[in-house]
Amino acid sequence: MTLCQLNPVVGDIKGNSRRIKEILEQTKNEKPDLIIFPELFLTGYPPQDLLERKWFIERLQSGVEELIQISGHYPQTGIVFGAPRPTMKDTGRGLYNSAFLIYRGKIEFIQHKSLLPTYDVFDEARYFDQAPEIKVFKFKNEVIGISICEDAWTSPELWSRHYYDFDPIQVLARRGARIMINISASPFSIGKEDVRFGIIREHAQKYKVSFVFVNQVGGNDELIFDGTSMAVNDRGEIMTYLPSFREEIQTLDLRSKSAVQEFRPLERIESVYRALVLGLSDYARKCGFRKTLIGLSGGIDSAVVASLARDACGAENVLGVTMPGPYSSAGSAVDSERLARNLGIGFKTISINEIYAEYLKNLRDHFAGRPADIAEENIQARIRGNILMALSNKFGYLVLTTGNKSEIAVGYCTLYGDMSGGLSVIADVPKTMVYQLADFINRTSEVIPRSIIEKLPSAELRPDQTDQDTLPPYNVLDQILQLYVEEGQSADEIVNKGFAFPVVDWVVRVVKINEFKRRQSAPVLKVTSKAFGPGRRMPIAVGY
Repeated sequence: MTLCQLNPVVGDIKGNSRRIKEILEQTKNEKPDLIIFPELFLTGYPPQDLLERKWFIERLQSGVEELIQISGHYPQTGIVFGAPRPTMKDTGRGLYNSAFLIYRGKIEFIQHKSLLPTYDVFDEARYFDQAPEIKVFKFKNEVIGISICEDAWTSPELWSRHYYDFDPIQVLARRGARIMINISASPFSIGKEDVRFGIIREHAQKYKVSFVFVNQVGGNDELIFDGTSMAVNDRGEIMTYLPSFREEIQTLDLRSKSAVQEFRPLERIESVYRALVLGLSDYARKCGFRKTLIGLSGGIDSAVVASLARDACGAENVLGVTMPGPYSSAGSAVDSERLARNLGIGFKTISINEIYAEYLKNLRDHFAGRPADIAEENIQARIRGNILMALSNKFGYLVLTTGNKSEIAVGYCTLYGDMSGGLSVIADVPKTMVYQLADFINRTSEVIPRSIIEKLPSAELRPDQTDQDTLPPYNVLDQILQLYVEEGQSADEIVNKGFAFPVVDWVVRVVKINEFKRRQSAPVLKVTSKAFGPGRRMPIAVGY
């Protein structure tokens, strides 16, 4: 059996089909009984509203037919892959999310997905109908049960309430399946690798079956897929698991009695770092960008983003631009240049002083009688945003925004200023975790200068400004945001955990009133359980 942990491109049916053909040819001498690809591999996951386009479904069906014909050239091997399948019914959504098993030039078996998630980033009931039945299939003297991603996520410990009224894995086991195969497109979030392993081990031990899990890898828009595919025996012991965050093809014999492995996922911060590098790399590549551009402020956020960009795109494809203004410290420009030199990336200095002075001159009469305030501060941020976008337009750079989750949550960011760009790289990374990422980057040598890590965070938009003039301490803020944004707790519940009411009240209020900013944000790479973006859909005009 061959596990194919691959990185599809959404919508690229020809390209994804070509990958299947390449791997069939690559593995033909091994003559595996089965070769297994991830969920919806032919379309890439998630295909979203492409599934509502008739031309796309027609192109998809042609792709499936071509693969069926090609399977005849590999008579030893059954091919399992995911693709939508028309229901041929006049009611419902009109498509199933299906797993195909093709063999010797024909479809041997199809299993449709039973459990269609509609929480967080998932919206599968928008596109698919539920499987009308669950069946097993006898293939080469083995009784096989095929499930698709969510079909296996039925453990009561996973949910605060029961989302589903039946368990597809239990049904497969009762019908005699001895080998379970789950094809998946399960996105990464911190700690999810351990959760998945726990689910798979539980199924294997409970039903005394071998369990094979093949997951997509790669970044598609906001979502990052870590892969971490695996096979376990009927005692729940790992026979093999594939490395996280990269493509991997591996063949194994499920009947082998060779030594089992210990599951050792990456350390938490390393997994976040590798997820962000993969997400950024794939977003740029799949959107057609070769080069990235970052505004370097001399602060830790832009330093971490620049380090991620260097590893994702190559130093030769990254340009850092420092844009000193009237309140920039001399150290910020020096630190930015040192960082760029350490990373080996391109570097420019473009002062905003003259442009800012011209703005103030032209607005003087209109602002007459009013003291300087946030309006003048934000003009500086918007000048910088415009400079970056001008460079992007002229040279084809992808502009990376550098705001972290803590700032984005409470609106400590400027719309059309530091929020300008094509991808929000660390907008799902709390500020306290940004420091942990910086330490990881510096684990073997000083890449990010210590002066950047140790200085007090500041937007440098007014004299002697620091973030803590406006915000609670980040260690407090991040704990409250974890409880409010990710866990959905109320202000009263958070106060009852020991946090001061005025601080909690302020945080909850500013998170709410800044929803309009986040709605206009660039896509946010998701690494936590609840990121800003499609997985968190809050109204803007509200009265709660």
